Amino acid sequence: MPSPAMPASDLPQIAVAEHLAQKICALDSSKLPRAVRDKCIALVIDVIGLAVTARNEDYVKSTLAACEDDGPCTAIGHARTLSTAAAALVNGTAIHGEDFDDTFEGGPVHSGAVIVPAVLAACERHGLSGDAALLGIAVGVETMCRLSTVAPTLTHKAGFHPTAVFGAVGAAASVGAALKLNERQLVDALGTVGSLASGIIEYLAEGAWTKRLHAGWAAQSGIRAALLGRAGFLGPRTVFEGVHGLFHGFANTTKGDYDALVGDFGAHWLAETLAFKPYPCGTMTHPYIDCARRLAKRVKAEDVVEMICDVGEGTVHRLWEPLAFKQRPANGYAGKFSTPYCVAAGFLRGNVGLSDFSDAAVRDPAVLAIASKVRYRIDPQNPYPKNFTGHIRATLRDGSVVEERQPHMRGGAQEPLTRTDIEQKFLLNARHGGWSEARAQQALTRIGDLFNGPIDLSPLRG
Repeated sequence: MPSPAMPASDLPQIAVAEHLAQKICALDSSKLPRAVRDKCIALVIDVIGLAVTARNEDYVKSTLAACEDDGPCTAIGHARTLSTAAAALVNGTAIHGEDFDDTFEGGPVHSGAVIVPAVLAACERHGLSGDAALLGIAVGVETMCRLSTVAPTLTHKAGFHPTAVFGAVGAAASVGAALKLNERQLVDALGTVGSLASGIIEYLAEGAWTKRLHAGWAAQSGIRAALLGRAGFLGPRTVFEGVHGLFHGFANTTKGDYDALVGDFGAHWLAETLAFKPYPCGTMTHPYIDCARRLAKRVKAEDVVEMICDVGEGTVHRLWEPLAFKQRPANGYAGKFSTPYCVAAGFLRGNVGLSDFSDAAVRDPAVLAIASKVRYRIDPQNPYPKNFTGHIRATLRDGSVVEERQPHMRGGAQEPLTRTDIEQKFLLNARHGGWSEARAQQALTRIGDLFNGPIDLSPLRG
């Protein structure tokens, strides 16, 4: 029944979700562009390595222990098998846990940690083919990326995590595509998942674990919504543009650019531009780390009076404020979302890796001394979120000024990582997670064959 705030006569004849469902259902897995297929396979390699690297972390153990529903699906790196939804929850949480996963620069959203666990769990449970999995992954990634461009930056400003909110929708679309839901079923799935989406960004206050959970929760929500849609459970078709819809609830607007979501869906693929991370921390810090590493080759730490970073206004509330807190992060996880700490670590240590985000590492007095000198200036011309750039202006004791600029994010569309880079990252992450060199190589070979038959993740257990 229509909302009292929108009489039936005011409802659109064809809703945005219906347009989207039409586009998805018209896709043929055999006709996916080669670049999209290659990106999806690279994405699977990357995220499975991330699941392994985090498998022994406390937050993953807690998530696994909280799951009471065993089943036939793989929790990557663990002997125990789980239900479809629980496997997606555990794997998504592990993949996103170290903030080393892919990014869509126009969002930003992290699609791999949501979409891949949802699709692989559903395909493993229902015996679906590699082609079905690739189609589902492509659809889910594309849906997430496009949703993030409908009302850019507003979801973050409203206090929500776009990966969590748009991830749930993307997961419903991805699993729906893999399971070959018809248009009506897919519209219902999309309508329902709008009520299952969630994820506030209060984790920023003290470096709590909830952001890690967001990707896994979105993945399991999408699975449940797709199955509900397949079973005939009715959802609101105006889930996106409605007066009480997704964007009203999570972005405080209904006036988004919905053509950015559906206009050329399936003809032009944003998924091709996914960025793979070279550093395990907040994506927008990456260009500043690059600047800091180059700066360290030109100046000495003891000569630095201050470092001023020109930044996009949309990054300030997550990565810079409260400034005193960001200059002394509460724990290792909080350090991942502190540009002052990341800049200082890159400057002093020459690189930023997983070991730089332990609780002990973020308390290093030498690093904190540099972090206390790192401040920001909002640059109204900064292109965020369309492009992630870096600029550090260091003032030295003799009054001279030294500057470094980074015009884009390494690993992104303008300077992508190669397939070899991603495989090497996988091997490093697998070893960090406790797998031997031989086991890691075997797993990498298995992933390369993953889409040549029914999805079977059993070699990735234990």
